[in-house]
Amino acid sequence: MQNGDVIHYELKEFQVFEPLFRWARKKSLWIVAFCTGCGGIEMPPLANARYDFERFGIMINPSPRMGDLFLITGYVTPKTLKRIIITYEMMQDPKYILAHGSCPINGGVYWDSYNVVKQLDKYIPIDVAIAGCMPRAEAVMDGITTIMKKIENGEADGWKRYRENYEWYRKNQDELFGEGWREKDARRWLAWI
Repeated sequence: MQNGDVIHYELKEFQVFEPLFRWARKKSLWIVAFCTGCGGIEMPPLANARYDFERFGIMINPSPRMGDLFLITGYVTPKTLKRIIITYEMMQDPKYILAHGSCPINGGVYWDSYNVVKQLDKYIPIDVAIAGCMPRAEAVMDGITTIMKKIENGEADGWKRYRENYEWYRKNQDELFGEGWREKDARRWLAWI
């Protein structure tokens, strides 16, 4: 091999180690919490002594570029949804989303409001959704352990679905916000636009 030669590895060569990678991903989740509503109040009990989610390798991370698990913890308005999409697209693959409570699933108690997004998974892929208004800390911990099992089994594939069906998600986003919203609103955060 000479200087300047590039070594190309086929991705399938590393699939022998994929179960190890998934186990490691499961054991080191960094959370990006997007506390949009009342569900965010359940986050401090998860970090305190009773549940202590750091013992599972989970920790809160303020930077989306280093986060794995994106928590959306309440109702979502169209204005907030833009920030959620931008934050999600800034995160590195593989990334996972946990929708927290009824509001991201179907609008919750705001289901008849004109300004609440009623089906979040039309715009970004949800890996695990926790029902209830508002789910207690035990339910959130159960949702986190569910997503950990899905990561280990290779079933948490929302980031792949987003990539494979990007045109469908983008069409839904454009219908809500109007075409060209990315160029107007997201250009300063998403350098590739």
